[in-house]
Amino acid sequence: MPAPLTACLAFDTATEHLSIALLLGDRVWSHEAAGGALASSTLIPGVMDLLAQAGIGLRDLDAIAFGRGPGAFTGLRTACSVAQGLALGADKPVLPIDTLLAVAEDARSMSCAGVLDEVWVAMDARMDEIYAAHAVFEAGAWRLATAPWLCTPQQLNEFWRVRAPHAVAGTALAAFGDRLACGDALQLPQALPRARAMLPLAAALWAQGGAVDAAQALPLYLRDKVAQTMAERSAAKALAATVAPAVSP
Repeated sequence: MPAPLTACLAFDTATEHLSIALLLGDRVWSHEAAGGALASSTLIPGVMDLLAQAGIGLRDLDAIAFGRGPGAFTGLRTACSVAQGLALGADKPVLPIDTLLAVAEDARSMSCAGVLDEVWVAMDARMDEIYAAHAVFEAGAWRLATAPWLCTPQQLNEFWRVRAPHAVAGTALAAFGDRLACGDALQLPQALPRARAMLPLAAALWAQGGAVDAAQALPLYLRDKVAQTMAERSAAKALAATVAPAVSP
């Protein structure tokens, strides 16, 4: 088992929110700002500012964690390319973090005494679709009980009719409002893939030996391309309606 993760840079640009955090020992520095189109020009300056505040350089890190998605195409490209560039330059490994798990951890930090042990993450994917997954916290770590899923609100509601959610977190709550049948579930629309929430996920992945070479800083895409014709979207929705999300034991 590797030594504990004590110096880690983490960032996520998968949404319209830019988030960066730096762990050094028992201290954490963080930076939150507007993302989207701005992330490609502000991510590296934000990283360098946090390193300067902590008084360390990239070579002092154990690893670099990045949000691998799912999320916005441009945002994921930004996160992966910056993670690769920084890690290659500093000769450090990377830790690919599932963006939806980061939302789950952010939601857990907001819940009463951090007791949230399962949550459906539902993030606005634009094009009237949602990135969704069911996350479960057990034995001190998160796992995805369903694989990240690109779906419509109607498809997610159908799934919830069979398995009603206990908690729902993410931007889809505000984006779709009453179109999501959350029932009596605890709702946490403010939960985001914040980098501070990525740090415990990074530590767990590091302990599991999940650090990889910088060349493997790859995105998780749930769409094959950015734009689709109306016919392609209709065909994709028809197909998705016949397929349930993968469920792990």
